[in-house]
Amino acid sequence: MPHTLQGLTQRPEWRALTALRDQLAQTNLRDLFDRDPRRAQRYLASAAGLTLDFSRNRLTDEVLQALDALAGACGLPERRAALLRGDIVNPTENRPALHTALRQPAGSEVRVNGQNVVPEIQATLERMETLVKAVHQGERTGYSDKPFTDVVSIGIGGSFLGPKLVVEALAPYAREGMNCHFVANIDGTDIQETLKKLNPETTLFLVQSKSFRTQETLSNSLVAREWFLTHGGDVAAIARHFLAVTTNIKDAKHFGIDEHNIFPMWDWVGGRYSLWSAIGLPIALTLGMEHFHALLEGAHDMDRHFAEAPTAQNLPVLMALLSVWYNNFWGAETHAVLPYDEYLQFLPDHLQQLDMESNGKRVTQQGQPVDYATGPILWGGVGANGQHAYHQLIHQGTRLVPADFIIPLQSHNPVNEHHANLFANCLSQARAMMAGKTRAEAKQELLDSGMEEAAAETLAPHKVIPGNQPSNILLMDKVTPKTLGALIALYEHRTFVQSVIWDIDCFDQWGVELGKQIGNEILPRLTDGAQASADSDSATDNLINLFRAANRP
Repeated sequence: MPHTLQGLTQRPEWRALTALRDQLAQTNLRDLFDRDPRRAQRYLASAAGLTLDFSRNRLTDEVLQALDALAGACGLPERRAALLRGDIVNPTENRPALHTALRQPAGSEVRVNGQNVVPEIQATLERMETLVKAVHQGERTGYSDKPFTDVVSIGIGGSFLGPKLVVEALAPYAREGMNCHFVANIDGTDIQETLKKLNPETTLFLVQSKSFRTQETLSNSLVAREWFLTHGGDVAAIARHFLAVTTNIKDAKHFGIDEHNIFPMWDWVGGRYSLWSAIGLPIALTLGMEHFHALLEGAHDMDRHFAEAPTAQNLPVLMALLSVWYNNFWGAETHAVLPYDEYLQFLPDHLQQLDMESNGKRVTQQGQPVDYATGPILWGGVGANGQHAYHQLIHQGTRLVPADFIIPLQSHNPVNEHHANLFANCLSQARAMMAGKTRAEAKQELLDSGMEEAAAETLAPHKVIPGNQPSNILLMDKVTPKTLGALIALYEHRTFVQSVIWDIDCFDQWGVELGKQIGNEILPRLTDGAQASADSDSATDNLINLFRAANRP
């Protein structure tokens, strides 16, 4: 249940954690390892093909128990059950959030408004399988009867970031001869540069928009349609080359898409949680349905773990509680995600939307302003590139930056000693962030190198690394469809657990909607000379005038 009796920061569980923070304030992570030789083994948890080493955190058994108590006081067991059961957990839109239903096996039962939705989900998966099989076997072809070689997915937000992450991350499993392209940006460069590489006879377009009216997606789709018609295709052929995932069947048909090529979206699945649905068609067409099913299976394994495992072994709950610990009790404002695998380079992009769009909220579910920090700024990039850039700020800057290192034990491309080198880099960065280097150690290192005492004394402060920067390390044997599915689901549940503690609705995004609304008001002023509304501002008006002057015929 949402918090109702007292504010979050007034709870005894919150005050207990504040006291524990004060007790640990002068304790270094080095000290915690020195006190407990088995710390690394004790703070290790595994599930669904993933292993979480959370030993490098400002954490004791007492802190972990207190965090678990806070989660219980905030109703996590009940809220988790409600989420998985299909209850309304998005109160501002009066909807459930049933992305977990999308990966339920056939024969399961999840009810929305009294109706079991699993049969409809399975029917959609069967339609996807029929389409993918027909494309891959050359039974479905373009207007000149040539097989399809390219898929262009046109969407934005959740219709773009999730599928792109999966397609790129699972490139070793891609079907030979099938290339996938993603277009999201309203900047005309994105669609134009993509179209330059394509042959209209062998290109299949996917229009991914729940409303079929999202400005960026519709605009790019119209450009693709016009390009298709002026490069050999005709209106009748649109039905062979364009598919849609939408609820707006009427507008999709008006666009020229055959009703049999329109796949459903459901109100009970948010965009950033939708890659498991027909929004995942780019994944299925690129990798094959067997790998798409494996992706779903890995996510479902994580769902079951999230539902059943105790806190001390529950990966999503542990990671969420640690995030709350640093965000609310240590003043951390950001969180770094550092995948040490080139195939996972787009993971931070997807997680930015998942976490920041979900938990970037400032009122509780009852509409009351919060008096505590909510979602942190999530950022990151692929290792080891970041070691030569922003890791410097983590090592010697003034900010606390908790980090997640993510690395497979085995590489898809075992070139010489590259993967051992990469793994060494990952471990060394985690250790450096944790242990650092004291002034005495820095000075002795300089003296050992032959530097004179006075010079060593002067330089030593610049080489001090404070350490005590917390991090998790997430391992899997290899990045596969199953482990990737589990990894993405883990972060989905982590996001939800944080929202439970903060008592916010992680499934709406009214800030995004406001930007769309204002954009729709500004566009006619730029293109048609429409008059300003009464609530316009002089800064916006001035820039609109500059744009119109620069783009006069």
